[in-house]
Amino acid sequence: MRTAIDRAARDAQALSRAGFDAVLVENFGDAPFFKDNVPAVTIAAMTGCALAAREAAPRLALGINVLRNDGLGALAIAAATGASFVRVNVLSGARLTDQGIIEGRAADLARLRASIAKGVRVFADVDVKHSVPLVPRAIDEEVKELVERAHADAILLTGVATGEPVDEAQLDHVRRATNVPLFVASGATERTVRALLAKCDGVIVGTAIKRGGRAGAPVDLDRAKRFARAARHG
Repeated sequence: MRTAIDRAARDAQALSRAGFDAVLVENFGDAPFFKDNVPAVTIAAMTGCALAAREAAPRLALGINVLRNDGLGALAIAAATGASFVRVNVLSGARLTDQGIIEGRAADLARLRASIAKGVRVFADVDVKHSVPLVPRAIDEEVKELVERAHADAILLTGVATGEPVDEAQLDHVRRATNVPLFVASGATERTVRALLAKCDGVIVGTAIKRGGRAGAPVDLDRAKRFARAARHG
């Protein structure tokens, strides 16, 4: 646990030095993931990591994502650490994933947020990576339901897998479907981020700023700086 906490602090500090706006703490190293409620040790470790990230980079906004889909756990960690937002991969509906069928728990999340974390925003994926729908649905319908019925504060769009770029036609379609903030949440690089930011409100990036361009590796400060410069110029 100490190793994970120290790593989170170093990565957060690197992102702050590079000029990022926020740090999103997630248990990417926990694969294979539990599909919903994670063990207590995971909540404890992620709380420690989030607190360490906040101390190492106090100017950055803090977000929490408990993989694969423990939105309630993420919200509890956010309440305890003063995080600004949580990411929920499947907020509503159901998706077929490598963890099995994952169902959204928007009702439980909304009520927990009202009781312990009113100011925490919910960032919800639509058509999230590493998953397929149980039945085909129009993505604009999914987006509207996420916002109007599941109370998502922002929409995240990914490619089909970690590090894979989004489908730009799909990005345009989602942008037309909603006025809430829209983020590209996979596949952005220093070469593509400027064009992406012309179509969305921000990006969540991992693979492109990691050592060797490898998901799960430590943040590479030089890569992170180059990415941030490219984003600012956009």
